[in-house]
Amino acid sequence: MAITLAEAAKLSTDSLQRGVLETFVQESPILDRIPFLSIEGNSYAYNEEATLPGVEFRNVNEAYSESTGTVNQKSEKLVILGGDADVDRFIQQTRSNLNDQRATQTAMKVKAISYKFQDTFFNGDTATDPKSFDGLKKRLTGSQVISPAATGLKVLGNGGADVHAFLDKLDELLAAVRGINATNGAIYMNSAIMGKFRSALRHISYDTTLQQDIAGKRALMWNGIPVLDAGTETDGSMVLSQDETFGDGETALANTSSIYAVKFGSSEGDQAVTGLTNGGVMVEDLGQLQEKPAYRTRVEFYCGVGVFGGHAAARLNGVLNA
Repeated sequence: MAITLAEAAKLSTDSLQRGVLETFVQESPILDRIPFLSIEGNSYAYNEEATLPGVEFRNVNEAYSESTGTVNQKSEKLVILGGDADVDRFIQQTRSNLNDQRATQTAMKVKAISYKFQDTFFNGDTATDPKSFDGLKKRLTGSQVISPAATGLKVLGNGGADVHAFLDKLDELLAAVRGINATNGAIYMNSAIMGKFRSALRHISYDTTLQQDIAGKRALMWNGIPVLDAGTETDGSMVLSQDETFGDGETALANTSSIYAVKFGSSEGDQAVTGLTNGGVMVEDLGQLQEKPAYRTRVEFYCGVGVFGGHAAARLNGVLNA
């Protein structure tokens, strides 16, 4: 059974673990809504539908022509994401009159882990970091990558035709993700593009009132689907950077970004993007260390991501901050 981290927090009877899960949900626009499927072992094998079997009409007493569908065997591995939070015994004793220093350091560690996951969710590349997993940028190819003209795609531009051209492309992006709707999906862009997007919507008198989304948070909506800031990395830089290169040769643009549409699901049958885990988020209070007078809390997450089906997500590239 697949559940979100928010649901896992409600079910947890361990106060330390529950606090960690709640921090994940508060910090990440991915971890607050993606369901995680519990698996056995360290990988998940599945069959991806390739071609369907044939069907036909028949006459009375006539046999069907036998045919079978074909599948491609694929697998997703789990990776280990986590860290240790150490607090010197002296600091815990002398500074916890204001804030529990161990709780503070654990919260900061969890925040860093959530930032790392959301960055990898989009930008992960096992060729660069074989300990991680491949993100959507690397996984999405072919018809799941929507591209504008060679001059790039302005969000606001002249406030008229450019806005309508952008919204047409945004609808094309959603059309590439089969079955995406208000109950299972999200649109992700960086904060700079979000600002331009809000302005563009005001130019067409679109209602920009924030509404409650599937994670219980208030968000801007387009066609009923929440439009979310993909967040930042630990150094404050945008996860969906504005320095992607779009196009080739001398006319290539070096100041573009991408927008993603993602459908989340609970299993491979949903043909969506699903998280994978063995054991969920594990939090251990290791107590005082022998090698030094410090208390250690360890947070680990055996996790992975499955993109089940060829239309679970799509990417719109070449987006200009203009």
